[in-house]
Amino acid sequence: MNERVRAIIGSIAFLFVAPGIVAGVIPWGLSGYRTEPALLGFEPTRWLGVALMLLGAALLVETFARFALQGLGTPAPIAPTKTLVVTGSYRFVRNPMYVAVVSLVFGQALLFGSLATLVWGVIVWGTVHLFVLGYEEPTLSGTYGAQYERYRANVRRWLPRLTPWRGER
Repeated sequence: MNERVRAIIGSIAFLFVAPGIVAGVIPWGLSGYRTEPALLGFEPTRWLGVALMLLGAALLVETFARFALQGLGTPAPIAPTKTLVVTGSYRFVRNPMYVAVVSLVFGQALLFGSLATLVWGVIVWGTVHLFVLGYEEPTLSGTYGAQYERYRANVRRWLPRLTPWRGER
């Protein structure tokens, strides 16, 4: 089996295991996917929830595909990419995969009016933030050195740039 096929299979498996549980199974367990009264009693929050879910789903598929097809690896720390991925959505924000997962969780919270799912979203974001600070950024810095530091200096961690970074392709 060639490297690209292994990366695709590994990425698909990891997609179902990690984001599938964090942004699918757990929110379902918390909300039952039942529609409750809108959060803060404001019905338009449901439309914001749908928008966040659509954005999150598209972003998640794009980032997983990019890791497999361009980086020849997976998002799983045990099978990382062979190259630093800094194209596509990564030109706008350093952690689009995590932004996607958190968007999916918050979107469900808003759509279903689930305070428990909203709290779960905060827990997920906090956990991811600590993971990025404590493990991911130091690991990427050690692995890719100046290339990652240049990228890190130009692309924010959580808030997307308005224009794409064009430093490396």
